[in-house]
Amino acid sequence: MTTAPTPAVSVVIATYNRADSVARLLGELATQTIGPDRFEVVVVDDGSAEPVALQLEALGLPYVLRALTQPNAGPAAARHRALGQARGDLVVIVDDDMHVAPTFLAEHLAAHPPGTRRVVLGRIRIESAETQPLFERCHMYLFEKLERNVRAGRVALRGTNLYTGNVSFARAEYFAVGGFDPAFRLSEDAELGVRLDLAGCELAFADGATALSASDHRSTSAWMRRSAAYGVADMRVWQKHPQATWANPWRFLFLMNPASRPMLLASALAPRFGRALAWLAMGASLALATLGAERVAIAGATFVYGLQYFSGVGTHAGSLGGRVRSLARYVRARRAERDASRVMAARPELRSASR
Repeated sequence: MTTAPTPAVSVVIATYNRADSVARLLGELATQTIGPDRFEVVVVDDGSAEPVALQLEALGLPYVLRALTQPNAGPAAARHRALGQARGDLVVIVDDDMHVAPTFLAEHLAAHPPGTRRVVLGRIRIESAETQPLFERCHMYLFEKLERNVRAGRVALRGTNLYTGNVSFARAEYFAVGGFDPAFRLSEDAELGVRLDLAGCELAFADGATALSASDHRSTSAWMRRSAAYGVADMRVWQKHPQATWANPWRFLFLMNPASRPMLLASALAPRFGRALAWLAMGASLALATLGAERVAIAGATFVYGLQYFSGVGTHAGSLGGRVRSLARYVRARRAERDASRVMAARPELRSASR
C-alpha cells in the first residue's frame, strides 16, 4: 500500500457561512506556481448554517483537500482542529474571504529559509476600497502604517501583532507552545503570537505573500461592539502572560497621539462616557467620509476604535479603583523595564572603567 507524499505546506482555512468565498479561494489555490503535490488544504467548517464540506469536496481540485465539519466553537478551535489534521512542515493560515495570487504559497515558503524560526505575516490589502465601509478602510490604513513603521525601524514586530488572516509558521513550533487556546474567541491569534514570541520565534513580514480581503462585514454597530470586545480580550491575553509587559493593552495609551490620550484615558476610566463619545465621533467621521474628506475620516475612525477599545480595557479592569490600579501596575512595570535596560547598557562601560 502506497501513501501520499508528505506535503511541504498545509493551508489551513476556518470557514463560517461563506460557502461561495471559500470555494473561490480554493479555486485560486489550484493555480499556485508550486506543484499540487507540494501542498494540501484543510478546511474546517465551524458550524455553518448550511455545511459546505460536500460542496467543497465536489470541486475536483488538483491538490489534496480535507473538508471537516464541527459544531460552532470559534475560529481558534476550528483552526486547531485543522492543524491537528495537517501534515506539512509549514502551515499557512488564511481567512476564508481572501483572494490570493498564484505565487502566494511560493512566497510564504521562500520567507522561511532553513535554520530560521519565523512567524511570517503576509500583507493584507482591501480588494476594492471604494466598496468597503469606513471601518474596513481604517483597518487597512493601520495595517499599512504598521508595515511602514516596522520597515523604518520605528517599531519591532512582537507576538501581539500576529494575525490569522495571512500568516505562516512551522507546525512543530505551533504544537510546541500548545496551539490556539479555544477559550479565546477574539485575540486568539495575538495570544498564540505571545507564546511563539516568548518561545524565541522571530516575527517578520513577507511582502510578496499578499492576500486581498473581500470582507463582507458591513455593520458599523457590530464593528463598534467588536472594538470594545478586543479591549476585553487583550486584557485577558495580558493576564495570561503578565511577564510580557509589551502585551499589556495599556501600552497603546502611550503610543497614541498625545492630543487624544486624555479622551482615551477617560474612556478607560469611565467606559460609558467613552462609548457615548465614540458614537458621536463615528457619526462625524462617517459624515466627513461622505464629503470626501477621507484622511480626516480615517483619523476619526481610528480615534473611535481607540475609545471603544479602551472602554473594553476599563470594563474588564472592573471598578474605577481597579482601572487605576491596573494602569499603575503597567506604568511601574514599564519603568522597571526601562531601568533594567539602562543598567544592562551601562555594564560594558563599567567593566571597561574597572579595567
